[in-house]
Amino acid sequence: MDELESLAERFEEQRPRLRAVAYRMLGSLSEAEDAVQDAWLRLSGTAYGEVDDLGAWLTTVVARISLNMLRSRKTRTETHAPEPIIDHADGTSPEHAVLLANTVGLALLVVLETLVPAERVAFVLHDIFGMPFEQIALIVDRTPDAARKLASRARRRVQARNATPDADVELQRSVVDAFVAAARDGDFHRLLAVLDPEVVLRGDGGTARSGMSVELRGADEVARRAHSFSRLGLLRLPALVNGAAGLVCMLDGKPFSVMAFTVRGGKIVQIEILSDPERLSQLDLTVLDD
Repeated sequence: MDELESLAERFEEQRPRLRAVAYRMLGSLSEAEDAVQDAWLRLSGTAYGEVDDLGAWLTTVVARISLNMLRSRKTRTETHAPEPIIDHADGTSPEHAVLLANTVGLALLVVLETLVPAERVAFVLHDIFGMPFEQIALIVDRTPDAARKLASRARRRVQARNATPDADVELQRSVVDAFVAAARDGDFHRLLAVLDPEVVLRGDGGTARSGMSVELRGADEVARRAHSFSRLGLLRLPALVNGAAGLVCMLDGKPFSVMAFTVRGGKIVQIEILSDPERLSQLDLTVLDD
């Protein structure tokens, strides 16, 4: 085996972790793959014999690539809703388990999308992957103290948005099932019982379903919307959405929406609904066929 083949093997060992880093920063699997592949091109074209810690070197490179991609995205003023990862309700696939380790619920990604690029990178690298601020500072071109402040601002935003769900997925599922049953039965009081008073529902319908792009706040508003959707005749398939209890809703045999729930303290505090037909068509839902 020549030196380049050996390097390629070592890189493949790092790929799952690098994808996880890039996905948290970019919220897109395809963009994460692009960032990781770019890191390989840079590695194979450099004096890699001088790299002491390959994992740390690659993480730094992927972080810098992701930061540049985020800055370019902001420059173009494009909206970029995160891409959900769907698994069967019985459990996360081994590949996705690596990708979603250390919690990366859809609600968290939605919050991260509101941060400026340097805040997002500092938070992901420090709070999720434990990178020291001395190293983060070099990536975001700040002092260590400034990098620490970036992560702190991001952390406050995350905590304020209740983006971290209860760890017990079975408890999450029981709450989501209760929500679905109450919506199906049109029982407004039972809906209120499982919703946090300050619950937030966000819907992304894209251009095709622009009327479904909404943001509702408060248990009363969300319960009314859930009641109205109970009349559509949707088939609701239990699923894991970014490792948390969720639903894939079908209408006439086709995907209609993906619903991600954030359950905290036994109450639903956030609901993210993706109903954009174009984006739904790009999701891998074959895991639900088993």
